[in-house]
This record gives sequence, structure tokens and C-alpha cells, in this order.
Amino acid sequence: MRFRHPDGSTVHLSYCTNVHPAETLDGVRAQLRDHCEPVRRRLGRDRLGIGLWLARDAARALINDPAELRALRAELDGRGLEVVTLNGFPYEGFGVAEVKYRVYRPDWTEPDRLSHTTDLARLLAALLPDDVTEGTISTLPLAWRTPYDTDPGAARSARTALTTLAQRLDALAELTGKSIRIGLEPEPGCTVETTADAIAPLTDVGHERIGICVDTCHLATSFEEPETALDALAAAGIPVVKSQLSAALHAEHPHLPEVRTALAAFAEPRFLHQTRTRTAAGLRGTDDLDEAIAGRALPDSTPWRAHFHVPLHAPPAPPLTSTLPVLRTTLARLVGGPVPLTRHLEVETYTWQALPAELRPRTRTQLADGIAAELTLARDLLVDLGLKELP
Repeated sequence: MRFRHPDGSTVHLSYCTNVHPAETLDGVRAQLRDHCEPVRRRLGRDRLGIGLWLARDAARALINDPAELRALRAELDGRGLEVVTLNGFPYEGFGVAEVKYRVYRPDWTEPDRLSHTTDLARLLAALLPDDVTEGTISTLPLAWRTPYDTDPGAARSARTALTTLAQRLDALAELTGKSIRIGLEPEPGCTVETTADAIAPLTDVGHERIGICVDTCHLATSFEEPETALDALAAAGIPVVKSQLSAALHAEHPHLPEVRTALAAFAEPRFLHQTRTRTAAGLRGTDDLDEAIAGRALPDSTPWRAHFHVPLHAPPAPPLTSTLPVLRTTLARLVGGPVPLTRHLEVETYTWQALPAELRPRTRTQLADGIAAELTLARDLLVDLGLKELP
């Protein structure tokens, strides 16, 4: 979906396909047929943006066979789908029964991360619509904090990898005329947990093609104030490459037994749900929601937020809610001003099948309806900010 900003530039809205597990090229094609095109039809649009997730095996298949890449581009066109952004955070295995800490490997100290991201950049340059010259890729925020934070050589290795990537992106732009930019995506528990944590390593890299991806669920989980965070990035000259529109789980009164019971329904075995609370002494947290619920790991006199991407249009029932207000504030700051701070927006609710059983979509139709509803909410927010939806 495309929107005209009041300054005349085009802002792209997509949804991320990591909600549909697929490790192979055949699986990607099945996603387009079974999920993405039906969502487009529900929205009544001739064109729908998707934030494509290409696992390692799918990406390598496309890199190794130019004919397959041309065929994928033709299939996207034929189904009314367009790709301006990729989710390069998960490497493989995002659809397995237990993802948890696996999603952070390989990290930016490992050669496979640089190789995979380079492949993604080359593929995105070929998949961009003919009238689009800029693509974006989100990636993990360097590494999970351990053992990275205690390894004296880790920061140097990651910086070298990102610098090499920037050089490759420059060469790719010169070769293709397409500018691909990469955004580190701060996430609780990682070396770069907050936008503030991103400033130093991105300043060290110091390249316009390497910036930040602002995920509004992660921003909210860490209790960051959107205006403060974005102002600090701007002051440091760090570009917001893209933003993922998502909402976290919020518990206002975690000391109450009924709140603990409601939270327990979201503690599931597949994904990591880092949980945070803001106290007078600073941010406190656990790596997962069940750790917070089970004991005294977190103080419960202040609100809790958990890294659980809840559907934008359907917040959980009381006594819980979502951090949609943080998304609204962030979006207004990103694209509501005289000039957009980013032009790539991506709805990323990948946890539909991890929701409590009674909230999960039971059919493809129900899932498509839910994704379409999220995109409709995002579209309405953009229109309310003065953007005009394009055909």
C-alpha cells in the first residue's frame, strides 16, 4: 500500500510475511498464493506491499538461480504484490515449535550473518518495483547480550562486518541504481536493547546505508518515550531506515492475582517474551514472561510490559491491554511532520498462532481477515495524519 505524504514523497505500508512459516522457495510461493493475495483481495486493493521474509535456504535458492528470481518477481507482479522491504532478522527455523534464543543466531560476529544479509540486499535490489529505487532490510541488533557483552573482540568483529556490508551496499547501488539500507532492530535482551543503545555502534560504523529499524513493540516494552528516542537518533544523525508497527502486552497492575492469571495465558513455549518494568532505580526485566509470573524476579508495584506482538486492532481483554498508544505516538512523529523520518512501514504481528487458544485464527480465512484488519487500522492512522492513500 502506498501513501502520498504532504511533502510529495511516497510512504510504503506492508505486512511482514514471517507470520507464515516457510523455509524454502516453494514455501514462499505458497505464502503468496495462500495468504498474501487473499489479504490484498480483502482490502480491495490492486496492489499490496509485503515485507518478505526469506530464510537462508530460500535466499540461497534465489541467489543460485537467476531464473527462479525472475520467476518470483513475475509471480509477485501477477498477484498484485510488491516488495520494498525484507525482514532479515530471523535466519532460519522461525516456524519451528521452539524458537526462543535461536532467533539471535548467527549474530553479527559470525560470517554467516554478513553473507546472508548481503544475499538479501542483492535479492531486494532485483525484487524492487521498477519505479522504486530504495529498499530496506531489518536485522538483529548485533547479538543477544551473552556472550557478546563479555567478549572483548565481539564489538570489533560486528563493526567490521557492518562496515564491510556498507561497502557492499555502495557497490550494489553503483551496479544496479538501487539503494538498499539496513536497519538494526533494537530488542529487549540484546546488546542493542534500546534506540539509545544503537547510537554508539551506529556512529562507529558511520555510514548512511546503516541505520535503525524502530519496532514499536520493542520500543514500548523497554518503556522508551517515542519523542525522546527519535529526537536522540536525529541529533546523532542516525537514520530511521524503517519502522515495524507492532504492539506489546501491557499489565497495569501485575500484583493482582487475576492479572497474573491473564498474563499466564500468553506465556507459551515458542517465542521469547522478554518482560520489563520501569522502577525508580531503572528498568528491570526477565528474559521470558513465565519467569516474571512465576516468582519475585520482577517488582510488581509498577506496570509490566511483555514482548508479545498482539494484534493491532484487537487488544487483549481486561485486565490486560496493549501498547497501541505508543505505536500511535511513534507513527505521528515518524510521518506526521513536514518531512517523513522514514518511508517504509511494516505491520509485524508474527505471533497469531502463539496467542491464547481462544484468540488464535483457526483457518486461513480468519488469519487473512485479521491481517487485513491490522492493515486497515494502520491505513486509517496514516490518513488521519494527513497522508493520502494511492491506488
